[in-house]
Amino acid sequence: MPHEPATLSTPSFLTPSTLTTLVFAALLLLGLALRLWLASRQIRHVARHRDAVPAAFASRVKLAAHQKAADYTVAKARLGLLEMSLATAVTLGWTLLGGLDLLNQTLLTWLGGGMVQQLALLASFALVSGAIDMPVQLYQTFRLEQRFGFNQMTLGLWLADLVKSTLVGAVIGLPIAALILWLMGAAGPLWWLWAWGVWMGFNLLLMVVFPLFIAPLFNKFQPLADESLKARVTALMQRCGFTAKGLFVMDGSRRSAHANAYFTGFGAAKRVVFYDTLLKQLAPGEVEAVLAHELGHFKHKHITRRLVGMFAISLIGFALLGWLTTRGWFYTGLGVQPNLMLPGLPASAPNDALALLLFVLVMPTVTLFLTPLMAQISRRHEFEADAYAVAQASGADLTSALLKLYQDNASTLTPDPVYARFYYSHPPATERLARLPAALQP
Repeated sequence: MPHEPATLSTPSFLTPSTLTTLVFAALLLLGLALRLWLASRQIRHVARHRDAVPAAFASRVKLAAHQKAADYTVAKARLGLLEMSLATAVTLGWTLLGGLDLLNQTLLTWLGGGMVQQLALLASFALVSGAIDMPVQLYQTFRLEQRFGFNQMTLGLWLADLVKSTLVGAVIGLPIAALILWLMGAAGPLWWLWAWGVWMGFNLLLMVVFPLFIAPLFNKFQPLADESLKARVTALMQRCGFTAKGLFVMDGSRRSAHANAYFTGFGAAKRVVFYDTLLKQLAPGEVEAVLAHELGHFKHKHITRRLVGMFAISLIGFALLGWLTTRGWFYTGLGVQPNLMLPGLPASAPNDALALLLFVLVMPTVTLFLTPLMAQISRRHEFEADAYAVAQASGADLTSALLKLYQDNASTLTPDPVYARFYYSHPPATERLARLPAALQP
């Protein structure tokens, strides 16, 4: 008799749960290996070019400033090696090694399986994660930043910021988390669509609320007092067709010597904010050029595009989460036992908070590989904003301002090209400044 054709079958041990475990572990380790390789390239490349200023900057950048930037970059990258390894170990501990499952079971035993337990799980996870990260944050602020002359914070101010940020996070975060958890349990199969709408509305509201009520809890904001600079900036915004609620100076020097300027708010609540360190470091024409660059982002609708992109990515994320919450292998494959049956609890305790936390833990392992694409888009936007700036202000002032900011922030002029392509949201100095003369042409 003829033999039946052989058929391919999945080995019995490769269950969906096992496959999930294997794929997640592989992505986690692959991501760590990739990041460690990139950081090692950055360290070696910057150290190799430490002893000579690039020819394009030789007449304007002193060797001592170049070497400081190289040393600062290498020190941050070396600390980054530790952070990456710690983050991977913590993610592994929360998931496959059972940390999240243990925390969940403990809180179920104490609190039962209702909304209070789910919120307690989210809050406990945030507090434990923050406590694990705290030593690295302290070292970065009070050793690394202090060593290179950037840190201006006292331990008292650091602790005050920690307390205030924790309280603000609880006051804002717990209600929105409770609403999303309620939707997950009460809004039916399309709960994720309602939750996405709530999340987007919350983010838009936060853009209005943050500059008015939250940011002043941490910094002082004073109206720009320099009338000459104010008139210059106002004239620039009028030429660009941009309106803002006001021009403010923030006491960034309380915490750091790094300089910056930014727009904040949404709609009629938009504000222009200058760090006081920026105004000390740049001449009025240079400040105008930097602001013209930021206005270029608005003119080219980069902010709107990013907002729409965030909406789209969030929608995909919520839809994916909605699908994963109904798959048992999503929980068991990541080290969590769903529908726990413990004495005194209903037959099935809600898994919604577990699903949210697992999703938060897993997604960075996937989105890491999208980083080069997002960085490339961001760099293109920066080039477009630079071109707009030199059309509205002085290209020479923009070049001078950028060069000062690179030096004052100790940004290396010689990053590893592969590292920069993967991570940099702003073009390296050599590429960015080389484009400006061309942008000056009509």
